[in-house]
Amino acid sequence: MNPDNYAVELIHQDIVKHQLQVNALIQDIQQCSGPMEVLDELNAEGRAKIAVLKLSIEHLVSVAETETNEKKKTELLSAVSSYKEQLNTSLAAFRKANVVSACVIDKLARENLFSVSEERQNALRRRHDKQSLTNASSQVTDKLFNISRQLAETTQRSADTLDTLLMSSDKVGDTKDELEHQQQAIVQSGKLLGKYGRREVTDKVLLALAFAFFLACVFYILQKRLF
Repeated sequence: MNPDNYAVELIHQDIVKHQLQVNALIQDIQQCSGPMEVLDELNAEGRAKIAVLKLSIEHLVSVAETETNEKKKTELLSAVSSYKEQLNTSLAAFRKANVVSACVIDKLARENLFSVSEERQNALRRRHDKQSLTNASSQVTDKLFNISRQLAETTQRSADTLDTLLMSSDKVGDTKDELEHQQQAIVQSGKLLGKYGRREVTDKVLLALAFAFFLACVFYILQKRLF
């Protein structure tokens, strides 16, 4: 193979290779969903590959300009024109892919921001609800504690009242026993007084009889002496 033809063939292969790499990179940019740093890296890589592709095309232009064979020169210039059109198409696709991906990333970032904000609001709402529940639970606990304390106080008062009633019952029992003793003493006293009363009557009757007997004896004696 002619060395010049071999060199030209190598240039064609490089152009095709770099063109394919640029197209593949455009697809990667189209599919990029972030973050923005990744898109920036793909952009830098894409600009570098486009620059290499331009250099290869310019190299082919230089070869075409130095070609002495008009037919080959025409073929080379035609290939250069085709490569430049492909490059312009790739550049337009490259810019469009960057704009679309940047919009997608920005949209996703805003949605993520809104989602984070909504999650934060939900978290704050849950925290507020939790705080409300905690306050309500604390209030219920305080009420239960107050009720328990009131019940304890009521129980203590009931216990004190029961002790008082027991003491009063004991006192009433003692009073009852004492009254029963007093009643028995009164009954016994009544019996004794009745007995003493009957004895007094008996004594009076005996005294009256004795006095009557004495008078009778005196009268009898006087009668005997006088008559």
